[in-house]
Amino acid sequence: MRISFILSAALLCSSACTDQREEVASERRIQFQRASADLVSHGKRVADVLGCTGCHGSDLTGEDWSEPGFGKLWTANLTRAAARYSDEQLADVITSGVRPDRELWEMPSHLFTHLTQEDMSAVIAYLRSTPPSGAVHPEPVFEEGARREIAAGTFTSSAAQVKKEGSAWPPDAGEPHALGRYIVRGTCAECHGMPLRGGQPNPEAKPRPDLRMVASYEPEQFRRLLRTGIAPGDREVSLMSEVARGRYKHLTDAELDAVYRYLKRVAEIDP
Repeated sequence: MRISFILSAALLCSSACTDQREEVASERRIQFQRASADLVSHGKRVADVLGCTGCHGSDLTGEDWSEPGFGKLWTANLTRAAARYSDEQLADVITSGVRPDRELWEMPSHLFTHLTQEDMSAVIAYLRSTPPSGAVHPEPVFEEGARREIAAGTFTSSAAQVKKEGSAWPPDAGEPHALGRYIVRGTCAECHGMPLRGGQPNPEAKPRPDLRMVASYEPEQFRRLLRTGIAPGDREVSLMSEVARGRYKHLTDAELDAVYRYLKRVAEIDP
């Protein structure tokens, strides 16, 4: 009786341990490719792809995004922020959209809620590699245009966006496409939404296409678009061309192929 109980318990433990190991192994596989053995270099590449350097500047000291009639807005000086917070606090600010003193605005924190610990640690290592420099920028000031959009619900804080979409994912295309889905969630979903259907975020913005249209691209056409910003027919495609040249050119070949295969599969199973 006792032997039978011990064997059953051992089998249950073995099964549970195996499940945990498989879950951890799966989580380790689904992250940005480690193209460099140097953690800071890897973190810089991931930060480039995620748009950190695009919004905060190549030197991470922040940029003026003010717009007359809308508001006075600066992206944060990350060299100062990294020196002010612990790694855990930085990760929390990035993924929650909330600083200790206030909510953030225009920070796409909802995209980063499912970054792996490895990818987050690499980004933070990169942020810390840049010595503090530049000014700490003014707090945001919302003018009539911003206040109107806030009242209409078309301009919301980063924390509100996390609450709305922080747990959401783009369509599931199965385990073979998990890497592509992971990358798309942290990048393409910013403009095209978690369902990847595109749309018009506000009346002034240009409509964004449904990413299922990628199924009409040949692999080399898709690679060219994300590397150079040039679409089939030698076309510039507005914001997408700019984002591709600034961010997506940093994706590895394997990551580009994973994104292409994922979007093509989504078009097949969720047209």
